[in-house]
Amino acid sequence: MQPMNATFPVLSVMAIVPLAGALVLWLLPPLRRQGRVIGLLFSLAALGIGIWALTSFDASQAGTTQLAETHAWIPLLGVSWALGVNGLGLAMLLLTAFLVPLVLLASWGEVPADRQALFSGLVLVLEAFVVVIFSARDVFLFYICFEAMLVPVYFLIGRFGGPRRRRAALKFLLYSLAGGLVMLVGVVALYVYGPRGEGAYLIENLAGQITASTTAGRWIFASFFVAFAIKAPMVPLHTWLPDTAEQATPGTSVLLIGVLDKIGTYGMAALVLPLFPRESAWAAPVILALAVIGIIYGGLAAIAQDNLYRLISYTSISHFGFMVLGLFIGNQIAATGAMVYMVAHGLSIAGLYLVSGFLARRTGTVAISELGGIQRVMPLLAGTFLISGLASIALPGLSGFVPEWMVLTGTFSKSVPLGVIAVCGVVIAAVYVLLPYQRVFTGAPAHGRVGSADLDGREKLILVPVIAAMLALGLAPAVLTDAFEDVAAQVATALDAAGTTTRATAPTAPADPAVAIVIAEGNTK
Repeated sequence: MQPMNATFPVLSVMAIVPLAGALVLWLLPPLRRQGRVIGLLFSLAALGIGIWALTSFDASQAGTTQLAETHAWIPLLGVSWALGVNGLGLAMLLLTAFLVPLVLLASWGEVPADRQALFSGLVLVLEAFVVVIFSARDVFLFYICFEAMLVPVYFLIGRFGGPRRRRAALKFLLYSLAGGLVMLVGVVALYVYGPRGEGAYLIENLAGQITASTTAGRWIFASFFVAFAIKAPMVPLHTWLPDTAEQATPGTSVLLIGVLDKIGTYGMAALVLPLFPRESAWAAPVILALAVIGIIYGGLAAIAQDNLYRLISYTSISHFGFMVLGLFIGNQIAATGAMVYMVAHGLSIAGLYLVSGFLARRTGTVAISELGGIQRVMPLLAGTFLISGLASIALPGLSGFVPEWMVLTGTFSKSVPLGVIAVCGVVIAAVYVLLPYQRVFTGAPAHGRVGSADLDGREKLILVPVIAAMLALGLAPAVLTDAFEDVAAQVATALDAAGTTTRATAPTAPADPAVAIVIAEGNTK
């Protein structure tokens, strides 16, 4: 289906505005003293342009790429500056534009005033790259920004955060660079086996036109999937995340896990599945095994943590397992749920990290064993943490319920064993949220905590929109489910159709009974 062209390059402008804000802070040193305000204004401008893009988007054709613009960039290689979004891409753009101003506001209490301009500039540069990533229609352009965004993230972690921040930043960089180098092999291979010529890297031109042999196609698929699995993060490529989240500022963690890690699952939905449907169906049993392992492992590891930041990071590993499960199970309902999950998780993770950061500022610690009784002295802070936690574990009426229910429903329709394992993850989730809440917020407060200040006006201004968005998505999920329905149908149909021709050559799955049953069920249908 051909993209619908834009009459005005709104997506390019949405990427340029935050980049312009960063350049202002870099090129005009006298303005750096107002770095907080300038960063916030440019981020709000990007949000306004995102809303403009939303009003220009035809929701009745959400499965079609819209607001498209295409300009030759490197004609010799067939590389284009090509942007455009379907319902999923637009939702991820709006999530990014929504969270960035809140992170900048939160940083006013996390980052010293004399370093605020640097922090704001790095966040704005990061936002510009992310806007291009979520709207890129050219694989080469996607890859360039996928790698370039590592630079601002590295400095956000390494210059701001805990005492071991430099080590955490280096670990993040090494893992991400490794994934990027692996993907580079696939990007080059797409030129070799693709249609070449003008628009050689456009996703719509590559889909169905890759002439690689079966073996070569699987290696190209693996090069993209591994890079996205590191970013997602999927077990066993997840180990960079807990260390990074522990040392980064809470605002950086919101962007890292709430937005950047979604590039992994977005890449699977927007690049891997459309470009490599046969290879995805061939590898699906192993991917599904890793997804449910991640659900259980992430939940159990979260329960064992004493550090709130690390606990939240492990809960995210579990949640990403649900997203990957929904994308690769081959069911439209599950795929729709996985896409809604990407947005819902971004909201709940923002609430959890921001509230934990506010708590750390008041107590000087995020060690669960050193806290207790916070609810009696900071009831608003305790309440917002609880709401965010309940949204994370899919309480009905909050943002996480519908997407998790859809993933489970779609999974059970394909495989009861995998569905049962995923449900066990839901039970574990209740433990890893409610048990820490009991230890941190209930009971008698320590003597030194009595009289501690509750949320102030700025912090309420940050959290109210997040809580409101959780409630809105929980009570009116059709806003997203309708927008993602056609995109999910394309993903599930392509995967299911390709699976009928690849089941006989499916890879040997790990020695996991549930996965063995999935393979057996697939061979009998």
